[in-house]
Amino acid sequence: MNQQTNVLKMDGNHLGIEEVVSIARNGVRIELKADALENVRQSRNMVEQIIKEQRVVYGITTGFGKFSDVMISGDDVSNLQENLIMSHACGMGEPYPLEVVRSMMALRINALAKGFSGIREETLLHLVELCNRGVHPIIPQQGSLGASGDLAPLAHMVLVMLGKGEAEVNGQRLSGKAALEQVGLAPIRLQAKEGLALINGTQAMTAQLCLALYDSRVLMESAEVISAMTVEALRGIPKAFDPQLHLVRPHPGQQESARKLLIHLQGSERTTDQGELRVQDPYSLRCIPQVHGATRDTLEYVWATVTRECNSVTDNPILFTETGDIISGGNFHGQPMAFAADFMAIAIAELANISERRTERLVNPQLSGLPGFLTENGGLHSGFMITQYVAASIVSENKVLCHPASVDSIPSSANQEDHVSMGTTATRKLRTVVANTTKVLAIEYLAAAQAIDFGSGALGKGTGRAYEQIRKVIPRLTDDREMHPDLLQAEKLVHEGTLMWV
Repeated sequence: MNQQTNVLKMDGNHLGIEEVVSIARNGVRIELKADALENVRQSRNMVEQIIKEQRVVYGITTGFGKFSDVMISGDDVSNLQENLIMSHACGMGEPYPLEVVRSMMALRINALAKGFSGIREETLLHLVELCNRGVHPIIPQQGSLGASGDLAPLAHMVLVMLGKGEAEVNGQRLSGKAALEQVGLAPIRLQAKEGLALINGTQAMTAQLCLALYDSRVLMESAEVISAMTVEALRGIPKAFDPQLHLVRPHPGQQESARKLLIHLQGSERTTDQGELRVQDPYSLRCIPQVHGATRDTLEYVWATVTRECNSVTDNPILFTETGDIISGGNFHGQPMAFAADFMAIAIAELANISERRTERLVNPQLSGLPGFLTENGGLHSGFMITQYVAASIVSENKVLCHPASVDSIPSSANQEDHVSMGTTATRKLRTVVANTTKVLAIEYLAAAQAIDFGSGALGKGTGRAYEQIRKVIPRLTDDREMHPDLLQAEKLVHEGTLMWV
């Protein structure tokens, strides 16, 4: 990406997750490289030749799904594509957030830029202009089976290119026609293969995975420093994080988590030696590297899987200009993304699960040696009593959401499409799990800071900085007060990456 001009040049092969997020959240503009446009033109030439020769090719001269055996006349191939978009734009539910819509658009542009889909150059550039000029289609969240790709969500995206549907422009919800007029664009008319090329892919699920992954990396680092604060508040034993221990069970994530914990605790006068106060800590402290580390390893696997998907061809049929082959296959099937999302949801939920157990230890005087519920005047004041309830409630919600969507399948299209991934359901659930986990870690962060106020001695290198950050915006709890604003502020600190230093 060119940082000076805030432009990302795409060729279909080198799009990273951070770049998707920069387009989604920071308004980075998209340009297509010259070689990508040449590949698009060559692919389009194949489509034109198929029509000229009146060959039978799925989605170009035939209907779709169960109607793949219905031939379409040359005069109707354009109507076929527009009918496809209108009939498939039948999603339900609340619209996707703007950042998801922009991610979907960016990912679809990158996939089409690879030059295997037969779309016209001007049609692809129209989608680029929609994204660059801030025309964001209204896309309902419900309706995708995750095979054949994200048909319904992507159809709503394409509707606006036709001057139909609805879009948001500068915060205003308009008809598709009015949205195009406002930014100086004219509607397009789709030609052969183009409707199918635009909607047959995994971009709704992949878009959500990109955003969830980016946020989860922030969560991962926040969890390390917050848990280190709890170790200090409870006078934990950092010997459990000794590199020797993790070298003999050499999972990379476990080793990295232990390393980060020791860095955050460096110089602390709040921790204890093995055998000084107790022989060993409870699992929620002693096993932080093992639990957090497993989540780290999961995120690395999912990051690699999603990065591949960001640069993949996921429509059908696929045109190979070098060999002349046109192959009908199943690259639109979202199973890899569905598995990744379900696996990741479980891994992120465990960050919340163990965090809530640490919060319980902080507020429970029988476990902490601190004033009950972290208040000096218990009885008159309830302190942090109900914040632990809230964390427990959210953790329980996560457990429901972690039921895998990818093990489900409902046949569709008169049993022609008889196995589907439910990948988009998996990614929608995942984003909720990530948001929930942010809240649970924010509760621990606030409680750990309050617990630290009851002790003395220098804090560690990282924990001291984390404590300073939260105390800049949230004062110590003395008398009971409305806790909701404090929790929202702590959540904001975690979400925005304030704790990402190491």
